[in-house]
Amino acid sequence: MLYYHQGSPETDLQPDEIREALFSVLEKLGRQKKVLAVPPDYSRRHSQAGLISRIIYQFYGEKLKEILPAVGTHAPMTSEEITDMYPELPEELFRYHNWRKDPVKLGEVPAEFIEEISEGALKYSWPVLVNRLLTEPDYDLVFSIGQVVPHEVSGMANYNKNIFVGTGGVDSINKSHYLGAVCGMEQAMGRIDTPVRRMLNYASEKIASGIPLIYVLTVIGADERDKLVTRGLFMGDDEECFRRAAQLSQRVNIRIMENPLRKIVVYLDPHEFKSTWLGNKSIYRTRMTLADDGELIVLAPGVRMFGEDREIDRLIRKYGYRTTPEILHQVEQSPELQENLAVAAHLIHGSSENRFHVTYCPGHLSADEIREVGFNFKEFDEMMQKYSPEKLRQGFNTLPNGEELFFINNPGLGLWTTKEKFNE
Repeated sequence: MLYYHQGSPETDLQPDEIREALFSVLEKLGRQKKVLAVPPDYSRRHSQAGLISRIIYQFYGEKLKEILPAVGTHAPMTSEEITDMYPELPEELFRYHNWRKDPVKLGEVPAEFIEEISEGALKYSWPVLVNRLLTEPDYDLVFSIGQVVPHEVSGMANYNKNIFVGTGGVDSINKSHYLGAVCGMEQAMGRIDTPVRRMLNYASEKIASGIPLIYVLTVIGADERDKLVTRGLFMGDDEECFRRAAQLSQRVNIRIMENPLRKIVVYLDPHEFKSTWLGNKSIYRTRMTLADDGELIVLAPGVRMFGEDREIDRLIRKYGYRTTPEILHQVEQSPELQENLAVAAHLIHGSSENRFHVTYCPGHLSADEIREVGFNFKEFDEMMQKYSPEKLRQGFNTLPNGEELFFINNPGLGLWTTKEKFNE
């Protein structure tokens, strides 16, 4: 059921309007005895999840018993990140989801269904794993909060992905990511109906329907001054809520370029992007508009590691960002990659497929480390002087020396593609 929907490419929802909308829905849902919130982590700090979580806390007070950030494979939120993203919320309410230890199994999506949606490419079943908190029978409501935006695995982020991946386990995250990679990232990004989404929807409808989920979804875009604003707010307990948000996100967050771009410069906020596991959104979200033999320059002052945990970091360093055929061959040969399919998927997603060039300019990784995983390297300080984000404007730029480039100040907020690529 759709409880609330408002949004358009021109909408600019203010905090008071969001509060009024939320309170109206919460009043209809009634006072509850025990509530759980599942918002995003710091990688979605622009999502308005902080504001929404505060409003839920204002309404329910002590009835909001726990807050479980949907970190998935990401590192735990720090106290500083919680304070910055979720001010006024008691830190003792926050729980850390350990994707290797905390999930419990609800059931399985059958192998026959995975084979069907992957068009025969994969034949495994998919375990439906969620954090054990979601299975506690005395929770009256579970609020899944987040931003809908183009995504490399599921096509569009959030909705039930927030639950089944954000609070998922090793096997479910590995297999969901690998399904997306094998079926083709460029065929999924920005689309609403994808193989991974069909799998997640199957889990919602047939396996996890007993969880009392309420989805609170936002669409965030930039106004004419490049300030981030809330373009849409959607609340409901089923797929209609997601589809409406996703349709608006397609209009707000996807930029269709007339021609492929020869040079793109992307800046990664050091507070948000500390690994290539997250920072490679610079590659995912621009690859469909990069010209053959074009160059992507990634200014990454905060990047200090490849994976978000030690084991993922080790595997990325060992295998590197190679072409899809190379990684698929490695998966066939390597038991450790077979046990870490999310890493294999990430390596495929981060590959240029030898079609364009990626130059990483990290603040805390060496030239050898970057080159060994398959990227080009340039010194951060040198490239910051040449391509200062303070001097570049979002979009097309021409430098004093005549060099032309396209600048993106946060790749996580959109998808850049050509019409030809998006319609393939």
